[in-house]
Amino acid sequence: MKKTLLAVAIASALLPNFAFAEEGDWVVRLRAVSVSPNESSKLGQTVNKNVGAGTMTSSADLKVDDNVIPELDFSYYITKNIAAELILALGTKHDVKVRGDALTTVGDQNLGEVNLLPPTLTLQWHFRPDQTFDPYIGAGVNYTHMLDRNLKFSRNALAGTKIKIDSDSWGLVAQAGFDVNLKDGWLINADVKYVQIDTDVKAKLASGWTKIDSLDINPWVIGIGIGKRF
Repeated sequence: MKKTLLAVAIASALLPNFAFAEEGDWVVRLRAVSVSPNESSKLGQTVNKNVGAGTMTSSADLKVDDNVIPELDFSYYITKNIAAELILALGTKHDVKVRGDALTTVGDQNLGEVNLLPPTLTLQWHFRPDQTFDPYIGAGVNYTHMLDRNLKFSRNALAGTKIKIDSDSWGLVAQAGFDVNLKDGWLINADVKYVQIDTDVKAKLASGWTKIDSLDINPWVIGIGIGKRF
């Protein structure tokens, strides 16, 4: 990914000026993005507090794996420098695992997968909209709808016990990237976002649904793609 972004940046410096952004323009981009969770989990501590002391190793946590997905977005240029971007990732599935538990009640195991649908709206500042190489920064808000929320313990004393992602998530987004403007309104884009996603995780125990973790997923979303200005 780093080599690809470097190649795009070098190529942009060698290209002549072509089509540039103007107030009222629309841009449609299609990116391939890597979604890399930067999760924060206190599974062991929460289980020991809410289920029973000594149930898990206190440092045990939940891990959410990476995924590569397509991403579609639409930008509207409010002014030449300011654009609003609606980002529509097409759903991203992630395996969820218990890691770091040395005890036998739970133990390290796979819990299944979750499917996240995270539409995002950002407001961007484009530094050089009238140049071939146009870097930008942005900030905004994300809403993540949790699909396929049902997980379960697969082995040991809690085998078959259902787990659920309890709620959807609202969070802030930070963004940076650049466009390389080409002929006829086409462009190359590279983009990085940091997205706040957090939710509670619950297990269906004999006493009912019990909170076992406050999970912050907080992924880095790194993408590269093409776009068309209209």
